[in-house]
Amino acid sequence: MKEKKEYAIYKGDKFIDLGTRKYLAKRFGVTEKYISFLASPTARKRGKKEDSNKLIAVKIEDDEEEIKC
Repeated sequence: MKEKKEYAIYKGDKFIDLGTRKYLAKRFGVTEKYISFLASPTARKRGKKEDSNKLIAVKIEDDEEEIKC
């Protein structure tokens, strides 16, 4: 079964919410594709660098190593 990735949403430096693309898309009234876009390097480069109201998504990676017996 494919594990669902989680994203953290920030507005400037302020943490807003954490969840799957589906959850965040529903909460903010946008598409899941838009949440993925917010996590892209392109989205981070757009707009003014000083813009503290810019929404950014950060994909949460699972760093745990798989244990094989």
